[in-house]
Amino acid sequence: MHWVYVIKSRKDGKLYIGSTSAVEQRLQYHNSGKVRSTKSRRPFEIVFKEEHADITSARKRENFLKSGQGRKWLKEVI
Repeated sequence: MHWVYVIKSRKDGKLYIGSTSAVEQRLQYHNSGKVRSTKSRRPFEIVFKEEHADITSARKRENFLKSGQGRKWLKEVI
């Protein structure tokens, strides 16, 4: 199984959207500072996650959530 996840920075309130096969481990990776794009915005909390059957559908959903319409939808859901 693959997941699309959204994490929110407790520092600045900004969102990060990604996909992975292990959400909790990925969150730890972000919070430990090992992801260059999120290192300065730690700590994070998971605000949304969605399970997908395969990596292809997870990546498509991730790309949608990164679009204007997807971000608008996220603001309504979160």
